[in-house]
Amino acid sequence: MRLVPVESVKEGSFLAKSIFDDNGRILLREGVKLTEPLTSRIKAMRIYSVYIIDEYSDAEIEDVIKPELRQKAIKQVKDTFLGIQKLGLTADSNKPATNSSLKEKAELLTSIRFLADNLIDELISKKNVLVNLVDIKSMDSYTYQHSVNVSVLSLILGIELKLNRVELYDLCIGALLHDLGKVMIPKEVMQKTSPLSDKEFELIKSHSLKGFEYAKRMGEVSAISRAVILQHHERFDGKGYPDQRRGTDIHRYARIAAIADVYDALTSDRPYRRALSPNEAIEYIMANGGSQFDYEMVKAFSRIIVPYPEGSLVRLSTGEYAVINTVYPNYPLRPTVKIVKSSTPGRINSIVNLIQALDVVIEDYIYVLSDKGA
Repeated sequence: MRLVPVESVKEGSFLAKSIFDDNGRILLREGVKLTEPLTSRIKAMRIYSVYIIDEYSDAEIEDVIKPELRQKAIKQVKDTFLGIQKLGLTADSNKPATNSSLKEKAELLTSIRFLADNLIDELISKKNVLVNLVDIKSMDSYTYQHSVNVSVLSLILGIELKLNRVELYDLCIGALLHDLGKVMIPKEVMQKTSPLSDKEFELIKSHSLKGFEYAKRMGEVSAISRAVILQHHERFDGKGYPDQRRGTDIHRYARIAAIADVYDALTSDRPYRRALSPNEAIEYIMANGGSQFDYEMVKAFSRIIVPYPEGSLVRLSTGEYAVINTVYPNYPLRPTVKIVKSSTPGRINSIVNLIQALDVVIEDYIYVLSDKGA
C-alpha cells in the first residue's frame, strides 16, 4: 500500500487503511473500492490523504502500535481535553475547584496514565522499531491524533536513546499533554486558513505556557512531564518560546518531543498547507540539527524513520519509476526497488538493490504514474 493525496487516487484503487472518526468508529472500511463519490466524501471529512492498494503496491505495512490501541488513545486524549474544557478551569482562572471537579480531574489523569502504560508496553515489547507509516488525520480532530503521534514518536526515540521505563513514562505523559494549552485557544484561531495576525500568532504561542500552568493545577503531573509541555517549542539555538532556552537548558525530554512534534506536523495535512512526504520531513529535521533541534537526537531520530516506506512509488536518477520493495534498517536510503516504468522494456519488473547499485539514487516521491511518466 502507499500514501497518496485524495485528488491523486485513481478510480478503481482500494482503500488500504480504514478511516476512523475521533471516537474510534469506522467511517470507511479498508478494502472498499474507491470511486469519485467516495473520494469526494473523504474530502468532505476534511481528510486529504489516504493509503491505497493499486496496481503498483499491494503489500501491507504494519503500524508501530495496534490500530485498536491507536484509536483508543485518540479517544482518550479527546475525552481528556474536552473534559478539561467542560470543567471550565483555565490556566489562569481563580475559579475555586469543587470536590466534583477535583474528582473529574483525577479521573482524567488516571486515564492518561493508564494510556501511557499501554503505549509503553506495546513499544518496548518490539525490537528495532522503524516508523514506516504516517497517521492519516482529519482536520477536525488533528490535535488529538497529533498528541498520540507525538507520544508514540517520542517513545520510539526515547527507546532508541536508551531511556528506562520510568523515564519513558514521564516523557509519554508530557508528550500526550504537550498541546493541552490549545484547548484554551479559540477554535477559529487554531483552524484559521489565512495568515495569522501578530496578535493571533502570539495567542497560539501562548499554548505551551497555558498548558504548563494548567498541568500544575492538575496536581499529579510530574515536574518532568510539565517541562515537556512548557518547553517543546524551545529551540536548541535559543530562538524558541516561551523562554528562549538554549541547548541543554531545555529539558532532555522536551528536546525529544520537539523533534516528534515537528515531524508529525510536517507529515500532516494542515489548513494552510499539504503534508510533506516522510523523506522531505526527515530532510528538514536533519537540516535543522544543531539549530532548531539537538543534533545528537536528530541522528538517533533519522535511524528510526523510514524516508521511503515500502510500497512508495518513486522516480530514480536513471529516469525510471519504481516501487519501494524492501527497506533495510541500517540503510533506509538504499532499499530494493521494483522497476515499473523504464525506457528499456527488459528492465520492467526487475528488482534493483540500491545498496549494490551505488550509481542509482531515489530522486522523488511520485503519486500518479501516467503513460507519459509522473
